Amino acid sequence: MGIGVKDLQTSWNWYIKNLGMDCPIFGEEAEAKFMLPYTGGKPQLRHAVLAFNLQSGGGFEIWQYKGRVPQEISWEIKAGNLGIFACKIKVKDIDRSYKFFIDQGINVIGEPSPDPAGARTFFIKDLSGNIFQMVEASDWFMNENKHSGGVFGAVIGVADIEKALVVYSDILGYENVVYDSTGVHPDFSGLPGGNIKLRRVLLKKAGIMPGHFGELMGNSEIELISTGNPEEKKIYEGRFWGDPGFIHLCFDISGIDVLRDYCHEKGHPFTVDTKSTMSGSRFDMGEAAGHFAYIEDGSGTLIEFVETLKMPVFKKIGWYLDLSKRDYRKNLPAWMLKTLRYSKVKVS
Repeated sequence: MGIGVKDLQTSWNWYIKNLGMDCPIFGEEAEAKFMLPYTGGKPQLRHAVLAFNLQSGGGFEIWQYKGRVPQEISWEIKAGNLGIFACKIKVKDIDRSYKFFIDQGINVIGEPSPDPAGARTFFIKDLSGNIFQMVEASDWFMNENKHSGGVFGAVIGVADIEKALVVYSDILGYENVVYDSTGVHPDFSGLPGGNIKLRRVLLKKAGIMPGHFGELMGNSEIELISTGNPEEKKIYEGRFWGDPGFIHLCFDISGIDVLRDYCHEKGHPFTVDTKSTMSGSRFDMGEAAGHFAYIEDGSGTLIEFVETLKMPVFKKIGWYLDLSKRDYRKNLPAWMLKTLRYSKVKVS
């Protein structure tokens, strides 16, 4: 999950303390020179850190502008607005997590309540007002005695759910419909805009996650929500990618050339494509390298694809992994991924 912030270190400290995101994969301060369609047509200086919770789940790409003042949204984001409304976080025990946040004095929205499938869930807000949904999960990679793991997916507002399924089901592979419910939903009752009629469709993938990092990241889910209003507000209308909020949803992929053709066939061509722009050369992300590309979901949400070709495994001894020589269909050995724990940091 890409998260734009006003102060990277302050936000990261909060995510380390409360969500266990203490394992950085890379950190870099440089120009974002490929995102011109979304950064005012010119490169922008930024500082970015990619951090994981090694218990399980996806990571946070925490992103701060350095050459301009980040522009906060001027109105309250509501359920059904177009864009990423909430980031899902996987937890071991919903009641344990609820107590943890209450004890920490975190802004907790309501109490654990059943979603349309009967699974108990609740929401919190971070220092910037970003909304996170806690969801119980059963697949875990390591035990670090934390109450939560990392990213479990997202709640995304779309204008037309059927059209959005081309991206989220056909392209991203979230084909299993857990529920398709229209109405006023009790678990949303404390959320901004949560007391209106919404259509909610929860999507999951089937089977074991493939890819180098499949065992670490585990399963995930996407919930599409819609008011049915084609003129619904866009969360990033008039602002830059990288401004405060959930800026994109990122997926680890292999075979970016094949994916480029497939997305084009599906009517969602790459809007950013570093491999084509750099004539096949790798994009250097400080301590990691690879290719990345973006598509739009039709309602303004940006989906990032990253083909990682080099990553640090044990930075203290200079061990970097060349993933281009490995079979992407196979998970990296668990022992290898567990060495990432030697890169963990504490609140600074």
